[in-house]
Amino acid sequence: MSDYVVGDHSDPPKPQYRGGIIRNPEFNNGTKRWKPFGRSRVAVRKSESGNRFSVATSRTSPQQSISQKVFLQKGLLYAFSAWVQVDRGNAAVRVVFKTSSGFIHAGETEAKSGCWTMLKGGLTPESSGPAEIFFESENRGGEEIWVDSVSLQPFTERQWRAHQAKAIDKVRKKSVVVRVVDGEGKAVPGASVSIQQVRPGFPFGCAIASTILNNPAYQNWFSSRFTVTTFENEMKWYATETSPGKEDYSAADAMLAFTKQHGIAVRGHNVLWDDPQTQMGWVKSLSAQQLRDAAQRRLNSVVSRYKGQVIAWDVVNENMHGSFFEDKLGADASSIFYQKVREVDPNALLFLNEYNTLEYPGDLTVTPAKYLEKLQRIEAYTNHPGLAIGLESHFGKPDLAYMRAALDTLARANRSIWLTEVDVHNGTERARDLEGVLREGYSHPAVKGIVMWSAWHPNGCYRMCLTDNNFKNLPAGDVVDKLIAEWKSGDVVGKTAADGSFRARLFHGDYEISISQSSGKSSSVQSFKVADSPHRIRLKIRIQGTH
Repeated sequence: MSDYVVGDHSDPPKPQYRGGIIRNPEFNNGTKRWKPFGRSRVAVRKSESGNRFSVATSRTSPQQSISQKVFLQKGLLYAFSAWVQVDRGNAAVRVVFKTSSGFIHAGETEAKSGCWTMLKGGLTPESSGPAEIFFESENRGGEEIWVDSVSLQPFTERQWRAHQAKAIDKVRKKSVVVRVVDGEGKAVPGASVSIQQVRPGFPFGCAIASTILNNPAYQNWFSSRFTVTTFENEMKWYATETSPGKEDYSAADAMLAFTKQHGIAVRGHNVLWDDPQTQMGWVKSLSAQQLRDAAQRRLNSVVSRYKGQVIAWDVVNENMHGSFFEDKLGADASSIFYQKVREVDPNALLFLNEYNTLEYPGDLTVTPAKYLEKLQRIEAYTNHPGLAIGLESHFGKPDLAYMRAALDTLARANRSIWLTEVDVHNGTERARDLEGVLREGYSHPAVKGIVMWSAWHPNGCYRMCLTDNNFKNLPAGDVVDKLIAEWKSGDVVGKTAADGSFRARLFHGDYEISISQSSGKSSSVQSFKVADSPHRIRLKIRIQGTH
């Protein structure tokens, strides 16, 4: 069984952190410290094994459930979890905090009947004060909400950062053991070892625009830092076919030539976009059959052109917020497009790319639970369970506690997760908040790549610039450089022990290792890769002619 679902008729696990600041988290003392919310009727029942849990019954509105008052402190990050169930069918159940400034949605899950499902959430309050925590479900058919093993645990920023650092060491580094032997296979003690990282293993990058073409300063600044990019607009339909049948890929082609020259991977962005406001006038005027044919031509054109040259495709961008193609072509329109892109470019990652899943828990259209539901619908249609999770990550004021809970929930799908368009537009603390978002993403084991949305334009970037117009770092750019340096192994030097071994803990990436005798008469240079694997890396390097 997974960490998120407990099988039929099984009791849920104990609450995390023993419940944290929640009183009576397992309802062992009945409803003590709890009370009804929204004129609901609440009770405590027992399972066959004797486990106690709360039940909200006779519900006629979404907010009718059980609640408890807590005191939240500004500056702390709160991790929430609970195990929930409904008495019939499935229903989205979320946790909400009622504060003096309003209602804060802090997490959601798809609850089921017959088994317990974990609801993970988090919040970082902007002010200190009392709050009331309760549960909410949109179903209004009188479904019961069952709750057990509730936990709310506060952390200081220092504690949160310490956990990030510990996670980074665990998921982004690997222990390497080098053993040096001579021509006869005997250990060589005292040999000099020098290890240099040639390329980082974690894809970290930034969007670019056509402004990078014929701009050596921009090119030098960019290529010296990043290993992956996304073209801001230049691959999009409205940029390549402004008039029907007249395609122009010259800008995208030139940008791709630049990235190839510098070994920078490219995400294909995007094949189609479901937002009606992004459609050209001639596209909006097409009949259903004409639109179907035009979209198919577009798909074949861009995907065939860049097949094998991009690592991924955002197939139908933001198609949880938008429904242009579904409205015109039917509910399965996006699923069909995913299937067709898979047929044309079977080796590329295909992303469901959306915003607000991490950034804004109040956007109930794209909660992590609803995102996974949409992902599963597309995969079921295409019969290909291999879609990747693309989280745009356009933050105002980031809530890292909620971000971590959302990533944990999305990780249930066991899919590659990328932060695809990261920016922060909270002006006064932008650099600090950007660092928090990047650290949170990098430290999460399910995140496999990060791309920032900060393509340079002389009149300003989309929401966040990393440099000025002379390509001198702004504070956000300094944060990026600091993290790039921090997430590299640097030069590792030393000497082999008596058994000929040398040990190091290295970030994932490509390396060159140089081994030499103290006499300098013999040496060996070898390349190796440190990758995400469950095993320690062992290298055996032979130095010839050591006697």
